[in-house]
Amino acid sequence: MTKSPGPNGGQNAASGNALAMAVLNSVQNPVILVDAAGRIAFANWEAEAFFGSSAAHLAKNRISTFIPFGSPLLALIDQVRERKAPVNEYRVDLSSPRLGQDKLVDLYVAPVVSEPGSVVIVFQERSMADKIDRQLTHRAAARSVTGLASMLAHEIKNPLSGIRGAAQLLETSVQDEDRALTRLICDETDRIVSLVDRMEVFSDERPVDRVPLNIHSVLDHVKAVAKAGFAREIKITELYDPSLPPVYANRDQLVQVFLNLIKNAAEAIGDQPDGEIMLTTAYRPGIRLSVAGTREKISLPLEFCVIDNGPGVPPDLLPHLFDPFITTKTNGSGLGLALVAKIIGAHGGIVECDSQARRTTFRVLMPMHKEEAGDGRALNSTGSEK
Repeated sequence: MTKSPGPNGGQNAASGNALAMAVLNSVQNPVILVDAAGRIAFANWEAEAFFGSSAAHLAKNRISTFIPFGSPLLALIDQVRERKAPVNEYRVDLSSPRLGQDKLVDLYVAPVVSEPGSVVIVFQERSMADKIDRQLTHRAAARSVTGLASMLAHEIKNPLSGIRGAAQLLETSVQDEDRALTRLICDETDRIVSLVDRMEVFSDERPVDRVPLNIHSVLDHVKAVAKAGFAREIKITELYDPSLPPVYANRDQLVQVFLNLIKNAAEAIGDQPDGEIMLTTAYRPGIRLSVAGTREKISLPLEFCVIDNGPGVPPDLLPHLFDPFITTKTNGSGLGLALVAKIIGAHGGIVECDSQARRTTFRVLMPMHKEEAGDGRALNSTGSEK
């Protein structure tokens, strides 16, 4: 004989359901429950955003209504029901007019033991996973340059000083026709020393002084510098979010980052008559990454973009763009973007590039300033008020 739950049992069940809902809604990935009939029985908040429909509307339809015809996801659901075991599938393309373009996802599909025929599906958009992968790659690249810079500083600069000194002594005793050769030795030595000096920036691991900054004042300064020099003939426009909160950063280093990015954009445009660079700022909540060297996870809601309408980055170069010594310029050293990645990584942020013909976007994602208690409104790690 089945015993009916007492009053406390019913309250506990309701409390458990509410807690489960709260947990699922706090997950940063879309999660849905598909019942035995193929209908969407549950969708968390991220799933509502992913499918562009409310949970109530999703619940009225089958999963096949929202994904492309013949999608591998339908076969995965059947496979999980048959095997009664979870399955992972990576890089599944769900792009469609309903869901939008570039919907590349990793899937985790698992059976629900208490509900025969039902499966739970977790989506992880590849854009977020790729950002994490690129962030780790950029940090590793910066560390490799750090070691190389330290070695060059100690093992190359001292011998170069001796070579230059010897060339200067020879210059006083050689004939005029040979003096050009000694001058060449001095000039080339100075060029190598200059390159080593630039690389020594990577070996500086001292903590930087950071303060709350208005990113728009930084970008306005960088734009003024660019318009007075290398981008004099290029149109620079802005699309700013005026309500953006402060970014916690070092002003000089941010100026260096955006000068490098705008200079790269200007050089890519070249003499193109309709060349244009656009600077944008926006608030994009949702991405959380670990800060290097700590266990803290922070939100990166501040998005700053430098967009140009140049010819674009070659596809084979794009995955390695922030590696040291990678460049398409004839006389480039390939250290500018590696330095950008190092600086942004040291600030707990990430930098990435999306490129196609006539539209290349360098996107910087950074944390906002978190005010301490008693210093105005306090912000938690997700950027909302506590």
